[in-house]
Amino acid sequence: MVAVNWRLFEENLSKRMEADHIPGVAIAVSKNGEVIYQKGFGVKDLESMELVTPKTIFGIASVTKSFTALAIMKLEEEGKLSIHDPVIKYLPEFQIPNIDAMESIKIYHLLTHTTGLAPIRRREELNKFHEHLTYLAEKEHSLLGKPGEYLSYCNDTFLLLGAIIERLTGRIYRRYITEELLTPLQMNRSSFSIEEINKLDDVSSPYVYHQETEQFEKQNWPTLGNYEVGGGIRSNVLDLLKYGELYVNQGLIEEDTFISKNQLEKMQNPYVHINRNSYYGFALQVTPDYHGVTLVEHGGGQPGVSSNFGFITEHKLAIAVLTNVSDAPAKDIWLEVANTALELPIKINHNYFEPTIELPEERKKKFVGTYQSEEGTYLQILLEGSVLQAKIDNKIFTLRATDQTTLVIMETDRPIRFYFNPNDEPWAAFLGLRMLLKTAGN
Repeated sequence: MVAVNWRLFEENLSKRMEADHIPGVAIAVSKNGEVIYQKGFGVKDLESMELVTPKTIFGIASVTKSFTALAIMKLEEEGKLSIHDPVIKYLPEFQIPNIDAMESIKIYHLLTHTTGLAPIRRREELNKFHEHLTYLAEKEHSLLGKPGEYLSYCNDTFLLLGAIIERLTGRIYRRYITEELLTPLQMNRSSFSIEEINKLDDVSSPYVYHQETEQFEKQNWPTLGNYEVGGGIRSNVLDLLKYGELYVNQGLIEEDTFISKNQLEKMQNPYVHINRNSYYGFALQVTPDYHGVTLVEHGGGQPGVSSNFGFITEHKLAIAVLTNVSDAPAKDIWLEVANTALELPIKINHNYFEPTIELPEERKKKFVGTYQSEEGTYLQILLEGSVLQAKIDNKIFTLRATDQTTLVIMETDRPIRFYFNPNDEPWAAFLGLRMLLKTAGN
């Protein structure tokens, strides 16, 4: 096996960590089941200044979602459910007051974030699924359209998969995932339990970096409540490689079939468009034909956590990137790791480039306004002179148009897609896998 040259990647990562205020990063790559790269960068705690290692535990946030999806696929294979079943078959008390045909919301809509609900206000104090079902039924929620019509991240419906797992197995969600997934995969330094994590050595401290004060603020591990279904695992990059190898080995753990290849392929089907060449599957993002291979990945973010995990089956590669700060570009780091492992130019991106078009001033004005979700995501589109700008997390980004409904953040070449009503007025913006509704008066 020819050794991959990681020098350029490490030089770039060092610059990125300084520019993006990342205290610590852990990275690991396996190929054909063998770890070919593992390294920690920076520190896991800014007070002790202890160095990150490949065994350092971080939050993985929404990378957890694919574990939940995998559990659902196992239950389907065992004949205990079908992903095409209505959710109310298992959770008859699931009600949204302004949806009449609740039977139209199927399990696969939960898996793909296509229930038709916009993101709603988080209630992390809710710790039992029946409490969350009551919360969903208490009032009307913002609807985007019919089930399957729009993709929009909605943690409050995704977590219902955990309720289904509990109903079908008689075990609490985290115990089922631990016993049926983490333990067989020998992910022995991975856990939902904060109490367990606090008993382990080599654990990172989560941080938020404040641009205004230029200071890091240490965070407590969030308790999450029911949201642990979509974000509760704490793990390390070496454990995540074991998880990734399950996919690249098409369902085998060593020589034994853990789950069928067919069920794993269902998770990776390109169900819903995200952008020009990426799709959402079952808690996995899929980019077909990336320089001859398919990228399958998912990221995560929480206070003090930025993560990205994925695999490239054609080369039997599994890749994990974990950091201990909010809003770090873990996805970009992951792609640079993938490019290096594939021996592609490190800065090469997807095999397309969003074109640029000039919009008339009247068209530019249509985009201006505030778009947000009840979950807290906030986007403001400004027109400064003739230049469109986006204000996201108190940062200003320059925009360019790529078509009549899409603006691209020039610094990252990432699109923001806008949805227009029959009167040609925007009513929503798609950013970060979320539909943000335009606020009244804007």
